[in-house]
Amino acid sequence: MGRRATDEIEKHRDDYQRDGYVVFRNVVSKDKLAELTRTLSEEFERAKSSALFSGGGTISGHLNCFPGESTRFIYEELERYGIVDLVKEFSPKSASHFNVGCNFNMPGSVAQHYHADGLFLEDFVVVNTAVVDTDLGNGAIDLLPGTHKRFYKYWEFAVQRLGRLTTRIPMQRGDVLMRSSVLWHRGMPNYTSTPRPMVALTFGEKHHNAVDGDPFRHNDGKIMFQPNWYTPSALGRLRERTFVAAPITYDAWRFARSLYGNKGYASF
Repeated sequence: MGRRATDEIEKHRDDYQRDGYVVFRNVVSKDKLAELTRTLSEEFERAKSSALFSGGGTISGHLNCFPGESTRFIYEELERYGIVDLVKEFSPKSASHFNVGCNFNMPGSVAQHYHADGLFLEDFVVVNTAVVDTDLGNGAIDLLPGTHKRFYKYWEFAVQRLGRLTTRIPMQRGDVLMRSSVLWHRGMPNYTSTPRPMVALTFGEKHHNAVDGDPFRHNDGKIMFQPNWYTPSALGRLRERTFVAAPITYDAWRFARSLYGNKGYASF
């Protein structure tokens, strides 16, 4: 690990604990990421004919993607930089569960609802790598600093107007965002004509899409696009269209449900 990386990691330790995230600039090879961009775009064009592209996130514009063996170099460069060691320091359990994914923000997407990635008592670390230059035009992520420190029922989130903490994170290709899974955030609209991919390596994720063995070899290491939030079914498409046309309906449902439950707190 070079002196620049060592100094930067020391500087940001307190930032991560306070805000729930930290950004490292110019970590991953821009040339390799440019090639990954081309590969993802080609696979996306091929995948358009599948059943997935009848709902499943395509209406709201946010898809999940398994980026496969082609992203192993990202992990290797994060490891050389020292970020993987830092993750293990913050989350000792991270060594036992590792997963790789990618958010594919399509042209014409809409703003997601604020959310956290998983259960509060089963928090893990998410390391996002900007595959392309990302700004307010193509969907730079929106974070709410400090919201990782305690569990919020949605009614508390709404009443305390935590959305006022909104913090957009523009990144250049090769920049890295390390964040807590329980930090509230949302994907934002992509106003451009080009998809905006962002790779996500998760450390310590015990459920959902976590994979045993070599995570880069899932699906034989091949790229695979997957639904995000909504199923590609008639009911799923109805829910997704309703969300896009009248997002306040989902807010109201979440508010009402949170009055009598602790959804998102624990799995028991």
